[in-house]
Amino acid sequence: MLKIYNTLTKKKEQFKPINEGKVSLYTCGPTVYDFVHLGNFKSYLTADILRRYLEYSGYEVRHIKNITDVGHLTEDDIAQGDSGEDKIAQKALSEKKTPKEVADFYEEYFKAAEKKLNILPAHYFPRATAHIPQMIKIIEKLLEKGLAYEKNGNVFFDVTKFPEYGKLSGNTLKNLKVGARLEEHPDKKNPWDFALWLKAPKVHLMKFSSPWSLGYPGWHIECTAMSLEYLGETIDIHTGGEDNIFPHHEAEIAQSESYTGQKFVNFWVHTRFLLVDGEKMSKSKHNFYKLEDVLGKGFSPMELRLALLSSQHCNQLNFSWNLLSQSRANLESINDFYTQLFAYEPKIEEAKLANFTLDAYKQEFTAAMDDDLNTPKALAVILKLVSDGNKMMAEKLLGNPAEVKLLLEDFAQVLGLILEKREIPEEIKQLAEERKKVRENKDFASSDDLRQKIEKLGYLVEDSKDGEYIIKKK
Repeated sequence: MLKIYNTLTKKKEQFKPINEGKVSLYTCGPTVYDFVHLGNFKSYLTADILRRYLEYSGYEVRHIKNITDVGHLTEDDIAQGDSGEDKIAQKALSEKKTPKEVADFYEEYFKAAEKKLNILPAHYFPRATAHIPQMIKIIEKLLEKGLAYEKNGNVFFDVTKFPEYGKLSGNTLKNLKVGARLEEHPDKKNPWDFALWLKAPKVHLMKFSSPWSLGYPGWHIECTAMSLEYLGETIDIHTGGEDNIFPHHEAEIAQSESYTGQKFVNFWVHTRFLLVDGEKMSKSKHNFYKLEDVLGKGFSPMELRLALLSSQHCNQLNFSWNLLSQSRANLESINDFYTQLFAYEPKIEEAKLANFTLDAYKQEFTAAMDDDLNTPKALAVILKLVSDGNKMMAEKLLGNPAEVKLLLEDFAQVLGLILEKREIPEEIKQLAEERKKVRENKDFASSDDLRQKIEKLGYLVEDSKDGEYIIKKK
């Protein structure tokens, strides 16, 4: 049974959905003001793997991933994330475009990049700007309940009215202190209150009508409105990066549970940072890589995906080109094995062959994934299958290649790896056959020359004990 580390309870818990056989999954999606970087994709891969494994386990998953196209301010790492300029409006001014043009461009880029990385598209990508009425409705009720207050057209959530504030992050009111970098909003009762609605300055590019002012929603209220709209009052699983824990997800809990009176999320699953030289990869540090940077170095999307899965989501991963090179070698091994399964032909009667027992691999793979989506262990199982299978083929003892192929395809589907059946060029096949003949005639000098010629063309020939050979991509 799947056990997931729950940020809320600070321990691994056995997953049990609210409704039998069905899972509601919400992922904090991108703020579409810039190119998504590899650190962002590490988090989206966690949600993708979680969804894939739940579906592999027989669940019907409804996955929502929001698009933030308003309200995410530049100083989101300070206090409650409600100071600074709107990121999209700022980008629109710098690029001399409308906010919608900016959002459309970067949303399209994001979805295209996810497709290249074989990340399953969410069932719906709701945009924040399309859900302003839902946000206003929630804010009105919070005001009616006395849990929020309005001043000068700004509306704030009163954190002192939510006793459980801090239960996700540990940033309880008792522990919170006003940092030196915090600029208190003049209309706040408490510096840790957070914005539900902000009155827009006259020059602001993004303005919406509301009962309080011509303005725009706070960043946090958006996810509450969209999760309620598409997944109901209580969600099975909510995912995001660890930087979302506070203040974003803490605020989501406070406003959602205050609004509905119900628990907001049962399982909070957060992905640790992707590092570069030991520091968090981020746009603010200007140390981030995009997918195009990886492709420009000659690596494929699948090699990048494999690299990002080489660390469990609950652990940080240091990005490097050496990491990608190792992932390339591992993917080559997997694809070579996959290709050989199609071409493999036993030389002795099928009845005399020892079938390759696959149950142990299934059990090990499932145990790894059940253990908080331990993708490194799951990859190790695949590589063990490849190594053991190659030995069985070399000894002509593999009697069930079709079953092995199906198992490998199942494992790849769970991890989102696209297997590649490689067609060996006729020229290479002819050279390999010619080499086999000269080896049979003990002409080893010619055999070596032909091997080198094959290698220069990008392929390797591995000989087996019975005089046969296997061709692999170099």
